[in-house]
Amino acid sequence: MTDSRPFTLGAVAYDPKVVTIWEGFKDWFATRDFAFDFVLYSSYEAQAEAHLAGHVDATWDSPLAWVRTRRLAAARGREARAVAMRDSDQDLTSVVLLRADSDITDVSQLAGRTVATGAIDSPQATLLPLAHLAGLGLDPHTSFTVQRFDVMVTKHGDHVGGERDAVRSLIDGTADAACVIDGNQLMFAKEGTIAPDSVRILTRTASYDHCTFTVLDDADRPTVDRFVELLLSMSFDDPEVRPLLQLEGLRAWRPGRVSGYELLEAAVDRLGFYDVDGTILVEGYPR
Repeated sequence: MTDSRPFTLGAVAYDPKVVTIWEGFKDWFATRDFAFDFVLYSSYEAQAEAHLAGHVDATWDSPLAWVRTRRLAAARGREARAVAMRDSDQDLTSVVLLRADSDITDVSQLAGRTVATGAIDSPQATLLPLAHLAGLGLDPHTSFTVQRFDVMVTKHGDHVGGERDAVRSLIDGTADAACVIDGNQLMFAKEGTIAPDSVRILTRTASYDHCTFTVLDDADRPTVDRFVELLLSMSFDDPEVRPLLQLEGLRAWRPGRVSGYELLEAAVDRLGFYDVDGTILVEGYPR
């Protein structure tokens, strides 16, 4: 950040509502004498690289983008910090679903079967559940067939398209199991994509965290502290800010933490998504 421009956030344009959200927050910050602006990127990979290049002061990161930013920074002798996140980002799990009438009763019985997942870069619907299955003795490269739904690749699963397709594949019998974040299982039942009693959970991952605001060690500390202070002061009871919080899927902002990313760090290593220095290892993945 320099004196010539406001505190600038990088965010990924995974949905048109992103513009509404950050324009609204920009106006809200302005009424509190905090100069704020945002830049939208088409992919989390581009955003992470722009952050390291100093083009923005902070980024609104997916969990996978946090992992890459942290690794890119560490490889350069720098430090990334997770400074704030939504209440809805903490203590989440992913589940492997079966049809209610499936003959599968144990994870080992997925051997030789087909497991539907979200996009290749979805932490919640691909990386974390596949690593979970690997930890239970089922190598996703050899033990079963992965039926992947690559919806909006480079958006890191910040949508439900791939997960919805995976569940539909399960219901129509194309797949034997489907991986989703637990909250989307409930949403799919509510919207009618699946009947509530048509599926059951075979196994569940350990808990993990989702998105975070990330800053690097060269960010102006007082400005970052003021940014976080204002975020944490937002009240769901305030009619001015409540619609924006609802669009962003939270009731309150929380201080950032990194313990909830340990599971994804391990999954990234197990499945060979990033190298330790943040290099993308997946062949053919868009840069």
